[in-house]
Amino acid sequence: MSTPAPSPAVAPTEESQPEWIRARGVPHPGRWVAVVVIVLLAVAAIYSAATNQNFHWDLVTTYFLDVLVVQGVGWTLLLTVLAMVLAIVLALLLAIMRQSDNWIFRWVSWAWVWFFRGTPVYTQLLFWGSIGVLYPKIAMGVPFGPELFSFNYEDFSHGFWPAVIGLGLNESAYLAEIFRAGLKSVDNGQMEAAEALGMRKSKIMLRIILPQAMRVIVPPTGNETIGMLKTTSLVLAVPFTYDLTFVTNAIANRIYFPIPLLVVAALWYLIITSVLMVGQFYIERYFGKGVDNLVPAPVMATKATAAAHANADTTGDLPDGEEGKQA
Repeated sequence: MSTPAPSPAVAPTEESQPEWIRARGVPHPGRWVAVVVIVLLAVAAIYSAATNQNFHWDLVTTYFLDVLVVQGVGWTLLLTVLAMVLAIVLALLLAIMRQSDNWIFRWVSWAWVWFFRGTPVYTQLLFWGSIGVLYPKIAMGVPFGPELFSFNYEDFSHGFWPAVIGLGLNESAYLAEIFRAGLKSVDNGQMEAAEALGMRKSKIMLRIILPQAMRVIVPPTGNETIGMLKTTSLVLAVPFTYDLTFVTNAIANRIYFPIPLLVVAALWYLIITSVLMVGQFYIERYFGKGVDNLVPAPVMATKATAAAHANADTTGDLPDGEEGKQA
């Protein structure tokens, strides 16, 4: 049977050659107009603030690093850290109780969240500042026996610890719901698989559930920490008079220039908030490894190469036809 002769090759002509596509992006004139408007407004605001003598920038620079102001920053940071530590410990306990099989634990957790989330934080701080009226002396000891120790509420660190307790208890109600959402984001099958392996529930929570739930817990917890920093300005209700807001207001009342001291307080809050946001970014990136598309899981190049060589050595000794299966 004869094969057909191949057709002669036809040289491509200029008319038969494909033309390159000259793609152009879709114009967005509205975006550039918005950018120009925003830049003009920002420049106008900066120029107005810089040239307005009523801001008294000389007083801002004078009191920005004042001893009392710096001490107020330190007390504010200490209040924030201690209140958040107390709130995180209580919130984790409340979230675990909320998922317990014991209905008493579930109802106690629910009642705690209902009460502290349903009343204003300023009202709670007023209560903790006035609790000395109800309990002027707090003592602990053996029932119907001798006292082990006691102290008067008036000597309670000039309102510092009542402020920490009031802020921490209020914040624990909000963090408890955040932690509960994070724990529920982990599939129940992982808990069941770990229990099938004989692991204790405490070890399952610490080694399996919490590390995965942190991806959901960290972002809102960071927001709550920043909110706690600004909520410390309400501790005057206790009263606690060493925080940043009270100190700057006291200086403003003494020199009769409130605006410069308000600017000083706002600048310090912005600086601390910026530092906290940077820390939150790195914590989120750490717990988002392997899940977040922006943060791929780390690849151990040395271990991967060694595994590849080991795989090649094992496949080299396999009989014919098995190399493809192994690969």
